[in-house]
Amino acid sequence: MPFGSLGEFLRALEAKGDLVRVTRPVSRDLEITEITQRALRRDGPALLFENVPGASMPVVTNLLGSARRIALAFDAPTVDALAERIERLVRLRPPAGFLGAVRDLSGTLETLSTLRTLAPKRVRSGPCQEVVEPSVDLDRLPILTCWPHDGGRTVTFPVVITKDPETGESHTGIYRLQQYGPDTLGLHVQVHRIGANNLRKWAARGERMPVAAVVGADPATVFSGLAPVPEGLSNFVFAGFLRGEPVELVPARAVDLEVPAQAEIVLEGYVDPEERHIEGPFGDHTGYYSAPEPFPVFHVTTITHRERPVYLGTVTGKPPTEDSVLGEAVTRIFRPVIRLVLPEVVDLYLPPAGLFINVGIVAIRKAYPEHPRKVMHALWGLGQMMFVRYLVVVDDDVDPHDLSEVLYRVGLQADPERDLELSHGPVDQLSISNAVPNVGAKIGIDATRKRPEDGFPRPWPEEIRSDPATVRAIERTIREDPALARLFGSSPP
Repeated sequence: MPFGSLGEFLRALEAKGDLVRVTRPVSRDLEITEITQRALRRDGPALLFENVPGASMPVVTNLLGSARRIALAFDAPTVDALAERIERLVRLRPPAGFLGAVRDLSGTLETLSTLRTLAPKRVRSGPCQEVVEPSVDLDRLPILTCWPHDGGRTVTFPVVITKDPETGESHTGIYRLQQYGPDTLGLHVQVHRIGANNLRKWAARGERMPVAAVVGADPATVFSGLAPVPEGLSNFVFAGFLRGEPVELVPARAVDLEVPAQAEIVLEGYVDPEERHIEGPFGDHTGYYSAPEPFPVFHVTTITHRERPVYLGTVTGKPPTEDSVLGEAVTRIFRPVIRLVLPEVVDLYLPPAGLFINVGIVAIRKAYPEHPRKVMHALWGLGQMMFVRYLVVVDDDVDPHDLSEVLYRVGLQADPERDLELSHGPVDQLSISNAVPNVGAKIGIDATRKRPEDGFPRPWPEEIRSDPATVRAIERTIREDPALARLFGSSPP
């Protein structure tokens, strides 16, 4: 069943024993982070801190810090099953020939019909506006301090809504908000993000950019804010697609934006394109503190919320963290989008230890000379894949998730003189190894088997493999011999 609000999802988690209520006092400064990190490393439950000193509302963390909760959020048995839904979505393209049209027409029409019914539903009021604060005081919110040397308390999991002034199309993104004062926040919108592009367009018009930040929403709306949604598809439509019913939107009270009606807390205000303030340091997903840098200032003019809101927070840092779990899920779910552009891609893995933007491993069906290099450059030109610093290409029979096998292939099948592709381009704004911010070097490694047509001058050796008939015979022996069955974990007949 779809979850229309954060509260509905929390009740479902509690019913499944995947939510723990913490009743003892726990400080929003450092203590919630420490408990959250310990729970996540044990693949533990979501945490609802009911007694946060100085705050009038509870705090929930580790909400989507496990693959099982991500799957539950979208009524899917597994994250990979959710990926199959996305694959049906991205296959909306003209079929080849008459027979293809006959075969694919019914499924295409069904999916298109579904998308039309999942457009956002406009409503006049909603729970997110049950209370309109008479004055803005961010100190009343349980904004977290996550790490000892953070530059201040930070809203870590907001769904920030901006709008393209030329098209009127809204966009959601997860951009952290560092608190400066009772009514101002630092908007950490990095230069490559759509939110930053929207701000540049407002600046060109000489106008302030309206902004709304949602703190606590249904899982689909939150997930859509961090997902690489296909171009031309609204984040809110995509959220409706994930949860199987439209997202209800209500006009914001003080700015010309629409916000999720079922949200917990909404911060409304504006950004002056000419104004910057130092944001950071902040303990980031790199495992290091981000450098203090000037970022736009979000002036909060209005705060609305539910009668009894729940504040949603997350913790970033060196993996494993909730954002690393979410990053892995995003990679798995959006592989069909990459396959749409690069059908030769069999699988793609962005290891959490590589921070999802530094290291990528891709398995391909190699068809012609220099095919791996073509894939490297295509991936570097595809959305946020442009940030990958180290890209390894392997053959289609290699599991990219098996890092031991990948390292074996790199060490054995890649020649440093011939099989390295050096490049240069955009890198993540939080990357620390590049001397100049936002730009740096990249390297691709062709770890595929080499063929004569690749210009390889000598025969490629044959790999050692077990004889299939022997394998089948031994499997029967294992099943029938009690000692071997115990040794190899099989039960005798």
